Amino acid sequence: MKYIKPLIISVSALCLLGVVLVLGTYFYIKADLPSVDVLKDVRLQTPMRIYTQDGKLISQYGVKRRIPLILSEVPPKLIQAVIATEDSRFYDHPGVDPIGMMRALVNLVLTGEKGQGGSTLTMQLARDFFLTRDKNYMRKIREIVIAWHMEQVLSKDEILELYLNKVELGHRAFGFGAAAQVYYGKTVNELSLAQIATIAGLPQAPSVLNPISRPDRSVVRRRIVLLRMLDEGYISKAEFEEAAKAPVSAKRHGAEIELDAPYLADHMYNEMIRIYGKDEAETGGYQVFSTVPSNLQIAAQQALQRNLHDYDERHGYHGPIRQLWENSLPSKTSVLDDDNNVKVTAADPNQWSEQQMLELLSDYPTYETLHAAIVVKVNEQDIVVFDKHGQYRTIDWDGLDWARPFINDAKQGPAPNVASDILGVGALILIRQREDDQHWQLAQYPEASSAFIALDPHNGAVQAVVGGYSFYQSQFNRATQAKRQVGSNIKPFIYSAALDNGYTLASIINDAPITQWEAGTGTAWRPENSPAEYDGPIRLREALTKSKNVVSVRLVRALGVALVEKHLTRFGFNQSDIPNDETVSLGSGSHTPLEVVTAMATIANGGFLIQPHFIQRIEDDYGKLLWQVDPAYACEPCDPVAETSESESSTTPAQTDVEAMLAAEFGVNQTPMNQHKSKRQAPRVISAENAYLVAEMMRSAVSINGGWENRGTGWRTALLLKRDDVAGKTGTTNDVRDTWFSGFTPDLVATTWVGFDDSNRRLGRASANRNLVNKNPEKYNYMGNAMVETEAGSVAAQPAWIRFMQVALNGVPEHQLPMPTDLVTVRIDRSSGKLTSRTDKTSMFEYFVEGTEPEVFVAESEIVEMGDDDNKKTAEEIF
Repeated sequence: MKYIKPLIISVSALCLLGVVLVLGTYFYIKADLPSVDVLKDVRLQTPMRIYTQDGKLISQYGVKRRIPLILSEVPPKLIQAVIATEDSRFYDHPGVDPIGMMRALVNLVLTGEKGQGGSTLTMQLARDFFLTRDKNYMRKIREIVIAWHMEQVLSKDEILELYLNKVELGHRAFGFGAAAQVYYGKTVNELSLAQIATIAGLPQAPSVLNPISRPDRSVVRRRIVLLRMLDEGYISKAEFEEAAKAPVSAKRHGAEIELDAPYLADHMYNEMIRIYGKDEAETGGYQVFSTVPSNLQIAAQQALQRNLHDYDERHGYHGPIRQLWENSLPSKTSVLDDDNNVKVTAADPNQWSEQQMLELLSDYPTYETLHAAIVVKVNEQDIVVFDKHGQYRTIDWDGLDWARPFINDAKQGPAPNVASDILGVGALILIRQREDDQHWQLAQYPEASSAFIALDPHNGAVQAVVGGYSFYQSQFNRATQAKRQVGSNIKPFIYSAALDNGYTLASIINDAPITQWEAGTGTAWRPENSPAEYDGPIRLREALTKSKNVVSVRLVRALGVALVEKHLTRFGFNQSDIPNDETVSLGSGSHTPLEVVTAMATIANGGFLIQPHFIQRIEDDYGKLLWQVDPAYACEPCDPVAETSESESSTTPAQTDVEAMLAAEFGVNQTPMNQHKSKRQAPRVISAENAYLVAEMMRSAVSINGGWENRGTGWRTALLLKRDDVAGKTGTTNDVRDTWFSGFTPDLVATTWVGFDDSNRRLGRASANRNLVNKNPEKYNYMGNAMVETEAGSVAAQPAWIRFMQVALNGVPEHQLPMPTDLVTVRIDRSSGKLTSRTDKTSMFEYFVEGTEPEVFVAESEIVEMGDDDNKKTAEEIF
């Protein structure tokens, strides 16, 4: 009894000392404590996620993986597992658990070591947000004080929600939403009890307890979590037994990318970096939605890749990557196994084993749809290959017959007759699945490059963008960054200048050779048509239809270079990129596909210069709308847009500066979203009449309505799309270094470019591959694989545009802009452009701005009689 009183006094003194120490520390660090506002508005470092217009995830940027959750989304079993393991008295203590603290104190007295015992969930949260992980007494005291302070200003549920989203759980996963995705590829609501227990055990030591790096320790830790849940009455004995025996099912999962569109994602990422800065953009939890629908992006990617393969295969096979072994004996006959797969038993002592082949193939880098494989058997008209999945695949003659030898870009060797003309056993090759997804074919990396971009001409919303064959092979975005000579793609804008300065669609220009002596260089400039054919006097419409180079030169001479240069800037072309000489008539200026498609949109939409943009809206990590595009529209007058609900309209003063920066960066504004407002009108840069007439000429350029001899350079469009609301223009530069095709309907405009990254390398020409011609002559010609043809825009670039439009316009009704009221139609003579009273094939109706129509009738002696040509022939009959 005599020791009880001193003991009580000593304990009381120690408690009093502890209280004084804590209070003293509190007042000492009070000024540094986080304010209520800071605690209420704690920002989780959440990665930026980028989506298509229809909500498919295309990329995620940021070192930390986090998927924010609200407490109501978290399954009860996960909450119970965390509380049972980390802080079973969470809802009973004020942020500091005296029992846990006493346990840590006893451990210190007995072992002399400072451990982590006694930390509540609130204390862990305080440490993770505001302190370091250093183990010293002052940090522990600060942790206690901040935890107590947090409990005064936040509810228990708010603290728990923060903890579930903040805690580090290994493999760059922060929060349980991210952990569920990283370890299991699931949402938290899809996890089994065993999986819940596994990730609930990670906060103690995520690097050594996670089920990927240390599955053995993870199983032990999982059992401890399940025992705590059993002790707390959260699960039954049967549930415990089942979960404890469950196999480890974790494996590393990346972000759940639903559509791989890296050129689009990278462009949007860089726009966000320019606005917010790298750290804020990658950790602010922004959900960025593009203007691009997923189906159009997929169509563009597939069209570009297939077109590059077609070009590459027209020019021949470069041979295998390398020869792994030489065949010294014929292989045994191939047989089928029980699953009807080809099985090959090697008889050649030089042939590699399956293990050797797998080791090589598993590490061999490939891109997009290409796969590495090894030839293990060569038959007369098929080969058997072994791929990295350990599968034997047969490539039939349809997948081989294209592979005549590549000699150079303008010359190919003879077509193969048998498979051994192409490959031998032991060759390391690339293969790809054909478009039917049922058969495989021999392949190679395309050496040529390409770009594709599509816009909504009404408001500039990007509808698809592809910057090359593979982003993982080359991150250079040719659609937005590559300035290449545009060739004949410039002609519609030159013809627009002509229409603004006294010319009509029936104006006659002399299509005859030009020779201009350059005194300074002592040489003559002789622009030529391609092909070098000349029709003499020709109407303006027909000249653009046939892409007559010398007519374009004569127009620029008549108008003056300065006037043409100024007119081109109306369409958004930078004046510094426009040549200040007559070569501008042939497209010697260099522009990006994005600039070209924006200019084309002005013709498509009736004369308005729209601003291209990639971002439709930005939300925070909980889906709250932060910013939404308010583009200028091609409209006159403009109709009001739909009113946005109040729930989407809330903005904060802090957002104002960001919105201003977004408007400056993207060239688009944000109007208060709770206001009923009118669309903003884009600036009109050419008249509606001018745009309509240029579009009319471009419709002729993709038509065969004037007969086969008068077909436009883009005639394949008419045959394959079979629509009357399509207009377009091919483009080919001197020596075929750059090829283009741009075209549109009133609701969609797209441009594609094909060339080599080395701008000095020519695309060349391809002679007919008799194997392909004999197999399908009609298709061979339609899609650009003509008998012997230079790789012009109609051959090298247009097929990608057509394939994209076949998808984009599928099921879309034809739609044409109404004819402006100031236009009239009159019947003219096809040869002279004068009025005529004839109604036969020598005449046609033509459009004119009222007051500019011809006044003189053609004389009978001037009329060129036209026979019953192939106007009525079908596409099949043409060939």
